[in-house]
Amino acid sequence: MDTATHFVMGLGLAGLSFVDPAVASQPTLAGAVMIATVLASQAPDADTALRLKNNALYIRNHRGITHSLPFLLLWPALITLVIGPIFGFTDLHNLSHIALWSFIGVAVHVFSDLFNTYGTQAARPFTEKWIAWNIIHIFDPFIFGSHAAAIILWISGIIPPAPLFIILYICVAVYYIWRTLVHARITRNIKNKDVHHDPGDRYFVIPTISPSRWNVVKAKPDGSYNVGLLNGGRLEWFKHAVCSTHPAVEHSKSHPDIQAFLYFTSYAVAEVEELTSGYIVRWGDVRYLHRKQFPFVAVLVMDSQFHPLNTYVGWLSSEKLDERFAIDPGSMKL
Repeated sequence: MDTATHFVMGLGLAGLSFVDPAVASQPTLAGAVMIATVLASQAPDADTALRLKNNALYIRNHRGITHSLPFLLLWPALITLVIGPIFGFTDLHNLSHIALWSFIGVAVHVFSDLFNTYGTQAARPFTEKWIAWNIIHIFDPFIFGSHAAAIILWISGIIPPAPLFIILYICVAVYYIWRTLVHARITRNIKNKDVHHDPGDRYFVIPTISPSRWNVVKAKPDGSYNVGLLNGGRLEWFKHAVCSTHPAVEHSKSHPDIQAFLYFTSYAVAEVEELTSGYIVRWGDVRYLHRKQFPFVAVLVMDSQFHPLNTYVGWLSSEKLDERFAIDPGSMKL
């Protein structure tokens, strides 16, 4: 999920913690648990700091080891060891409650990220496979809105936190189940809506911010993709994406930034623009269709001998990419 949603979920878990008699009876412990759940809800995304070095390093590692099985225990331990003494807790009894709710905060963060298209490496160290269930958009208005409303009701004192957040998380659980069933049904039936279905075609249904719209990726046996939109039961194809076989594409794979991009995604295609003195190789992830474009890209500019001159990895529209890589064909200066 996005940072704002993780934040309100952290506050929501702080409200839910009032079902714990020890938390409900000790205001100081309740304050410590609130700080702990908010930190725990953000801790797995500490790898965002890698952006300060470069985007490629961030993309290769984001939602990787910080979302792994060992960190399900490491993050709560670190948070407890920091927060407990700050609030004056050194006894095992109170620290155990902080640790418990910190663990719940981290676990909810990682579990909710599994439902997105971006996915996580939550099964590390056993496998580095990216696990993405493609069920919930990275920003879901219902999840964010329901948490925000419950927090307002809690702060205003209209409803006590324990029953309020029990009801909230029952509703959220039902919502996740409903979305999972809808996704399974659409995935199972999508080929029946495709009049151009061929044997060997594989379909991937990807959520958008609207519950009634889903992006659809059809992987063809020849390695190409059809990308479209399922809106209200109507399927429309927008783009046929084929990975170029140009020699510049193969050379681009040796660049660390392109390797980082390809490490993250198995749904990449490349196109090549030939210039008078070199090439621009644009890799795009077909899962992220927006306004008939692939905004999640890795771009490498090379001279005629395939030596790298400039690169970019991240989220950028085609228009911004053209502005960023405005090239003087004679000099290849960027």
